[in-house]
Amino acid sequence: MSLESEADLPGDVLPGVLSEELHAELVAFRRDLHMHPELGNQEFRTTAAIKERLEKAGLRPRVLSMGTGLSCDIGPEADGLPVLALRADIDALPIPDMKTECAYRSTVPDRAHACGHDVHTAVVLGAGLVLAELHERGLLPRPVRLLFQPAEEVLPGGAADAIASGVLEGVGRILAVHCDPRVDAGRIGLRNGAITSACDRIEVALDGPGGHTARPHLTTDMVTAAARVAVDVPALIARRVDSRSGLAVTWGRIESGHAPNVIPQHAELSGTVRCLDLAAWRQAPDVVHAAIDEVATLHRAKSEINYVRGVPPVVNDPVVTELLRDAMTARRGTDSIETTEQSLGGEDFSWYLEHVPGALARLGVRTPGERTVRDLHQGDFDADERAITVGVELFTAAALIDATR
Repeated sequence: MSLESEADLPGDVLPGVLSEELHAELVAFRRDLHMHPELGNQEFRTTAAIKERLEKAGLRPRVLSMGTGLSCDIGPEADGLPVLALRADIDALPIPDMKTECAYRSTVPDRAHACGHDVHTAVVLGAGLVLAELHERGLLPRPVRLLFQPAEEVLPGGAADAIASGVLEGVGRILAVHCDPRVDAGRIGLRNGAITSACDRIEVALDGPGGHTARPHLTTDMVTAAARVAVDVPALIARRVDSRSGLAVTWGRIESGHAPNVIPQHAELSGTVRCLDLAAWRQAPDVVHAAIDEVATLHRAKSEINYVRGVPPVVNDPVVTELLRDAMTARRGTDSIETTEQSLGGEDFSWYLEHVPGALARLGVRTPGERTVRDLHQGDFDADERAITVGVELFTAAALIDATR
């Protein structure tokens, strides 16, 4: 769908359409965040900027107990009505911004908003400002909570800390968007059920007697043991769980030895464990532990395993996904929605869905017609900022439609 025809879209049937003036302000706000990225649990400037803008609108945001991130309630008192929560993540990544000829590129060395969290933040901020205005006009019948969450990029994710601080109290449903550079701006991707994958981290230490490379039979041949763990463990796991679960170990680091004629006493491997299926994710630590121990023992190596739980899959609730579908249809028509595939990436929005039903939508940020693909977590990532309007109007429509159900 072309973004040129916004005036003709069916969004006029609902209040809460974003004005050009507010869109320009949100773009400027996003660019400011983009220029000043902050890592997880260090988002003090970002938190202060969001808080200042919400207070300027007459709202009362509350900084989360962790010291960064905040929540803000809008609308009538709950009085038993479930609150609709809108979540944005606010942290950046520890990678350099590689964009050239960009006036708002990061000013912080080796820090970049390369996953679109600045866009997510602008979307929820904008939705909050629009909904606050609707509330003043008596047009917001149900309470809404804005949630600006820190540390999404830090396993196991800042969502767990946010939940512990009470952000889900009274919440009946929760919504989020995530930038998708494969989808055109003006469109969203939806999917019932799992839309992301589980992601854990694993660290393995192998030990055994080393020695001379001339007499490997008197040693634990540590380099071979580490190589066999790297190769055989993923293969074993593939035969011990249902292949449809997509449980997979992928190594990112393997290290052992210092000299060509010395068999080392120690080796280390580290990597990630990813899984498409929630039930298989719950079994993953036992399955992975057993496979590593089996291979290490076969090669006379002692294994020590540090299995770090990350995040489960984001499993979209079908009723809440339908709410997003209806909201987008009301704003931009059915042609603005596409079915998205399940990603192998992890997202700590999944922790909220362990407590309340919710759904995450893919927010298109690719300029229509652009052929260059800028993937997430790459230093040249950027977004078509017209997607901010799409996200704001999606959320405002969802809040108004949800209130009628």
